[in-house]
Amino acid sequence: MSLPNVPPQETPAAEGSTASAHTERPDGGLWEHPWAFLGLIALGAVMVAAFFVARIGGW
Repeated sequence: MSLPNVPPQETPAAEGSTASAHTERPDGGLWEHPWAFLGLIALGAVMVAAFFVARIGGW
């Protein structure tokens, strides 16, 4: 007897397993925390602006 087909996103049932199959959340990779990257870009822009303000102000 052949095993029933299991969708690609699910784990097939194992012999003796009491846990049901579940779908796994896809890995976000680089875009997992977009606010962190936006914060780094904004911080860099503020630092460049502060450099020019300091140069104009003569500090």
